[in-house]
Amino acid sequence: MIEVKSPKRSAKISSKHQVTIPIDAMRDAGLQAGERVVARADGLRRVVLERQVDVLNCFFGILTGAFPQDQLGEFRNEWD
Repeated sequence: MIEVKSPKRSAKISSKHQVTIPIDAMRDAGLQAGERVVARADGLRRVVLERQVDVLNCFFGILTGAFPQDQLGEFRNEWD
């Protein structure tokens, strides 16, 4: 009997509840290997993966130049 391959976009859930996301779906979603995703149920028989957003990275460096450089050192010294 000839084994028929699954469609490119299908994936299988392993016994450890792991799924390999097909490369076409990864590219279409703009995801890359190593990125973190959040999984949530979206009704019966549907799971949605969304890129995890690092909130701190969104604000990192936002106040650059807001204070003179020596003033920040003075503020830090007040904490000691």
